[in-house]
Amino acid sequence: MKLLLFLGLVALSECLIRIPLKKAKTLREKLREEGTLKEFLETHETYPGANGIPTQDAVVTYQPMTNYLDLAYYGTISIGNPPQDFNVLFDSGSSNLWVPSVYCNSSSCANHKKFNPSSSTTFKPTNESISLTYGTGDLTGILGYDTLQVGSLVVTDQAFSLSYTEADFFVDWPFDGFLGLGYPRLAIDGTIPVFDNMWLQNLLPQDVYSVYLSPHGESGSVVIFGGIDPSYYYGYLHWVPVSEEAYWQITMAGITINGNVVACDGGCQAMVDTGTSMLGGSVLGILNIHNAIGATQNSNGEYVVDCDSIFYLPDIIFYIHGRAYNVPPRAYINLKYCTTNFIVSPFGRWILGDVFIRGYYTVFDRANNYVGFATSI
Repeated sequence: MKLLLFLGLVALSECLIRIPLKKAKTLREKLREEGTLKEFLETHETYPGANGIPTQDAVVTYQPMTNYLDLAYYGTISIGNPPQDFNVLFDSGSSNLWVPSVYCNSSSCANHKKFNPSSSTTFKPTNESISLTYGTGDLTGILGYDTLQVGSLVVTDQAFSLSYTEADFFVDWPFDGFLGLGYPRLAIDGTIPVFDNMWLQNLLPQDVYSVYLSPHGESGSVVIFGGIDPSYYYGYLHWVPVSEEAYWQITMAGITINGNVVACDGGCQAMVDTGTSMLGGSVLGILNIHNAIGATQNSNGEYVVDCDSIFYLPDIIFYIHGRAYNVPPRAYINLKYCTTNFIVSPFGRWILGDVFIRGYYTVFDRANNYVGFATSI
């Protein structure tokens, strides 16, 4: 369920942080300077894209993200000409771009920036109404097209939704909207998602993006369009094939605690989702995990553990494509409240959300339909 832990938070629009954008060197330039280009090319055989020829202006682009309490990661984009700035959550679990509009009278829009179509000389309207549903609420609006800037990338004729109504839940978000990074299959009415347009318009040197999520509310989180940065991880990337090209869905072989299978026995499907703050799974699987770590339900319906036992709890191990991925208690337990970071997934598949991704630098390879994981710095 998207951003479950935002429930009950007060509106924080006055606390939004503007992170300055920076133009980055290409990955090839950085590796050449470090003397590691040859090694990188030899150990990343499946990395280069094969769907097009980038222009000489194509560049690996770094988009900084703000870490909000380990619950959400968002950054600043611009829409229109002259540009109107918005803070959006970069979400690999959806494929639409949307922001509030000046036509929205919902209380959720009052605390956020709103797009004004009449102020943009490049805006192209449509008469197409839209309705989007997330785990945390719904919104309605209309579809439009305009120029989008993400970092140093300028995408022309990008489809996006201008919200007219938003669920009350959205009022507490410290960001304005969503920028979906899933497959086109999830996009409304056949529109082209942002990342696909970046590639189709020859803005990227490679058909990939990658994500580093900082832990413990620290700065430094980033989504990298068009490349991979080895300075964000240890060792090597390990590639996992996408099992269904909609969400970034992969196959898991099992989940164990202390050598005992607690969930996903015999295999299951999981989505790698930067837009979900927690780890999601089946009712039985989450119950088994809570029982194995001694978590009990409090009066608020949350599962808690004895605070004194946190650093003695076992790792939870996710087996994916022949490798073991450890998630330690400092990741799956909220150290401030001693609550667990698990939810029941509404999607019928496991969700490897931010709790998992913080531990593993993650590459989303559209050229080959793979997800790559390596231990984060």
